[in-house]
Amino acid sequence: MGTDVSIVEGPYLRDILDQPRALRATLDGLEISNELRAAASRLQKGDFRCVALTGMGSSFHALHPSNLELIEKGFVSTMVETSELVHHQSRLFDPKTLIIAVSQSGQSVEMVRLLEKNAGRATILAVTNTAKSALAANANAAILTAAGEEFSVSCKTYTTALMGLKWLTTGLCGGDFQALRSELSGASQTAGAYLEGWADHVESISRRLSGIHRLFLVGRGRSLAAVGTGALTIKESDHFSAEGMSSAAFRHGPFEMLGGETFVIVYEGENPTSELNLRMLRDIRDEGGRAELVGEESDFVSLKLPVVPQSVRPIVEALPGQMMTLALAAQVGREPGRFERATKVTTIE
Repeated sequence: MGTDVSIVEGPYLRDILDQPRALRATLDGLEISNELRAAASRLQKGDFRCVALTGMGSSFHALHPSNLELIEKGFVSTMVETSELVHHQSRLFDPKTLIIAVSQSGQSVEMVRLLEKNAGRATILAVTNTAKSALAANANAAILTAAGEEFSVSCKTYTTALMGLKWLTTGLCGGDFQALRSELSGASQTAGAYLEGWADHVESISRRLSGIHRLFLVGRGRSLAAVGTGALTIKESDHFSAEGMSSAAFRHGPFEMLGGETFVIVYEGENPTSELNLRMLRDIRDEGGRAELVGEESDFVSLKLPVVPQSVRPIVEALPGQMMTLALAAQVGREPGRFERATKVTTIE
């Protein structure tokens, strides 16, 4: 008997399926502001000692690709959760620091606290989905995404934030906006093609994950964004324990947990570590463990990704994790993404 997917057909699924539109609308609204040009010029002249990338939850995980791009271009860059920045790394609130702050609401308690604590000292560049938020109003420059209203768990606000961050980072690094716009224009169509088969994906993934009690998502490099966000959204959406970590960290202890009730989702990623991730998949299976690959080389159609530019890959990598949230919910007959204790905007520290 096939999996009954009707239980997942609610507002959370509608947000997932709205991502192609949200990506198109976000790309259409991206521009090269004078404020962004000014910040890029200062960064390239060496006016900033470091770039601090900050957010909470999926907004934090979305920063991995930008962090790596900045480092690859020779800048000193660090990722720090906003709460840690405010309470334990406040020395970074300095005119020599460029802060990139991401928050879909722009109103979370940590982001409001950041604005108060910074008090205009560090330059802040924002990526947010809410034009009238405290973050958008108080940042030196803001990139606005066009995800629209979102029911609960971050999906379309996450993928559009990835797009906004790529645009912002390309500007800071002196990249080619015209070429980037051309690459990003394919993100909506690629996401749409994958999401058209959502019901088949949910059913096949549900069968593959049958009988598990522990789920790990592992990857390296830019794929750490999908790994971290995927595990977080599974916990939020399904009340199912999932852990995201680097593939290297998985070998340092969690490898001992392999068995019939443990499943490992390995993200293939990109060079120079894709071969290491493929070896991880083989080693897990050789030990009798259960694992599947997310990537171009996957032999499981629901986790197989098309070949896309590096700028689009983090967006596409997010989609299988969303399908996993639906599959796990369908297994237990639970509506995914409906909060019982959490709220869309976190207002208490």
